[in-house]
Parts: sequence; C-alpha cells; structure tokens
Amino acid sequence: MHRSLPERPGAHGRTPSRPGPGRARTGASDGAAISAIALGLLATPTALSANATTMTLPDIARDIGVSVSTATWLATVFGLAVAVSTPLTAALLRHRGVRVAVLTSAALVAVGTLTVALAESMPGLLAGRAAQALGGSGFVTTAITLAGTPRRMAVITAGSGMCGALGPLSGSLLTDGLSWHVALALSAVALLAVPHVARRAPTPRPRTDGTAFDGVGAALSVALICSLVLLARFPVPALTGTAVLGATLALWVRRRPDGFLPVAVLRSPVFLPVAGVVCALSTAYFAILYTVPRLLEDDAGWDAVDIGVGSLVALLVGSAASWGMAAHAHRMGRSAALAVLLTLGVLAPVTAAAGSAPGPWLAAAGVAVFVAASGQAILALVAGGAVPERQRTTALGLFTLCYQLGGAFGPAIAALLLA
Repeated sequence: MHRSLPERPGAHGRTPSRPGPGRARTGASDGAAISAIALGLLATPTALSANATTMTLPDIARDIGVSVSTATWLATVFGLAVAVSTPLTAALLRHRGVRVAVLTSAALVAVGTLTVALAESMPGLLAGRAAQALGGSGFVTTAITLAGTPRRMAVITAGSGMCGALGPLSGSLLTDGLSWHVALALSAVALLAVPHVARRAPTPRPRTDGTAFDGVGAALSVALICSLVLLARFPVPALTGTAVLGATLALWVRRRPDGFLPVAVLRSPVFLPVAGVVCALSTAYFAILYTVPRLLEDDAGWDAVDIGVGSLVALLVGSAASWGMAAHAHRMGRSAALAVLLTLGVLAPVTAAAGSAPGPWLAAAGVAVFVAASGQAILALVAGGAVPERQRTTALGLFTLCYQLGGAFGPAIAALLLA
C-alpha cells in the first residue's frame, strides 16, 4: 500500500478528503481543476512524435543525403533533449509555477515544429527536434506533476503508450501521403491543450525556504545526463566524463543539500530503487521499439504497412492493458505489482532476442510497452510518496528523468545491435 500523504488545503481553502487505500496522491492535488483529458493531450503527443521516426528514418536519410545510421542521431538527440529538459522543468515548476512552465514548453514546441517543417539538412533537423523534445518533455513533466491520482496518472502513461503505438504507422502514412516534415511535426498537437492548462493552472505558492535556483547543480546535472546518454555511442570518453561529472556533482550536492538535486531525495531508500527499475523498463521498451521493425523488415520480409499495422496492434494492446494495471494495481498490493513488472520486464527483451518469427517479436513489443507504461504510473506514486512534501515536485521530475533516459539509451542500444 502507498504511504499516506499529509492533507493540505485545496484551491479554495477547503481541506480535501484523504484518499482511500491505494489511491495515494503524488502531491499535486492543486492540478485537480485541470481535466485528466487535458493533461493527457498535453503529454501524449511527445510519444507520438518520438516514435514517428522509427519508420521514416530511411526516407529522411535519403532526402538529406546521409546514412540511416547518421539519421538515427535524430532519435538520440530527441531522447537526450527530453532527458535534459525533465529536471529543468521540475525546477521551473518549483520556482515559477505551472503557467510559466507550460508557456515556456509551448514556445519551444512551436519553434521546434516550425524549424523541422522548413529544415532540409541534418543540423536544422537536429536543432528542431531538440527544441520539440525540450518543450514536449516539459509538457510531460508538468502533466505528471499535476496528475495526483493513479487513474489520472494512468491516463497520461497509457495514453503515451497508445500514442507511441500510433507513432510508427502515423509517421509512415504521413511520409508516404504528404512528407516526413509533416510526420516530424506531430509534437504540435500538444499545443491544443495549452490554453486550458494555462488558464486553470494553480497559482504558484510563495517559497518560504529561501532557496535560490542552484545554477551550478543544474549545469552539472545536465552535463552528466548528456554524458550518460552518449555512453552507448562513445563509451570511453563518455564513461570518463560520467565518472568526473558524477564525482563533481556529488561534492556539490554535499555543499548544497537543498539545491538542484536535494539530498532528501537522493538518500531516500525507496526513491533510488524505483527510479532504477523504471529506467531499466523504459530502456528495454525503447530498444525493442526500434529493433522489432528492422527485424520484421530484414528477417521476415514485411513491408512498411504490414510493419506499421503489426506494431500498432501489439503496442495498442499493451498500452490498453497498462491502463488497467496502473489504475487497479492497489488491489494487488505493491509487492505483487512490482513482481509482475520485473518478471515481464525481463521476459520482453529475452523474447525479442531469442525469437525467430514475427509473433514473438511483436509479443515482446506489446509486453515491453505494458511494463514500461504501467511501471511509470505505479512507481511514480511510490517515488512521490517516499520524500518530504516540499521535495515531491523535484522527486517526480527526477523519476520522470529516469524514465526518459530510457528513451535515449534504448535507440542508441538498438543502433549498436543493428549496425
């Protein structure tokens, strides 16, 4: 069972009733005025846009005159920018509030979408995709922070899984029917939710702890994230950079225990294990997501439409199942739910690697999205409840970062396996 969280006054001064068993909140009850549908619309197009490139990379590579391996950098940079943006958005939420975070993210998505719509070279596409990812990750982090309950969280995570399932086929159809520029512009769908969320955003609470923004901690954290993401592509220099930056950041955290990376979060005996688990589940999912289409094409001889439809069915089934798992996991108990996630989380990549036919490959993709999406929703509540209330926004941001790191690690690992 989730640890009960302290009650706090609602938006109109009333004290909300304590959530029932298994319905622990993430500490974001101020977001109750924003509908779950709006939060889903704000967060899910990022997954749609990210996965749209899985089928369009060969067309992009051919049109701009680069190899498919080089074009894969579009996915890596997208994942890197998503990861970098997550803790920065959490800090922005803490210091400036929801409205500023949402409008900043919207500006980045708009500029990035315009850039990829006009770009005809790799540098332009990389810049545009990075801006889209920075803004899209801001939307996701904000939505998860505002979710508050398992069911609302499940709308976001399962919706992201479903949009991720639609991504490959949507990208393929838009590329064939219009242009890959249009396929890369799907992030803009999230802008439809911005007016509603910005209008109903809770008023920022005055900060009473006197803590200023930790710019040094933020810079070191961003550099460490970049180094971690590039481990798969540049092992030796990235590993060296990770060691140096990790040691430097550890020393800085000792000096600023309430800074960008609060000690109260890092020393939590619950937070680090669940963050590690969700990162592993996410990495496996994204690696399988980028590997299975190539296996279906190269080894099974499927064409683009068959691959898109097959992947769509597998991922939609897995995503739909994840909503039920996340919304009702409290009935199973935390230990049982975690056992299911870990068992299936191991079986998915093993099945993908050992399989020799389309059936096992697609089944692996469906199971991978199921455990990644339901794991994110279930474990986010655990992570948010494992730290002091004033650190919950930061904890959720760091937890989401660990999930998003999988979006960078997975495609990079897939590129190495398929090279």
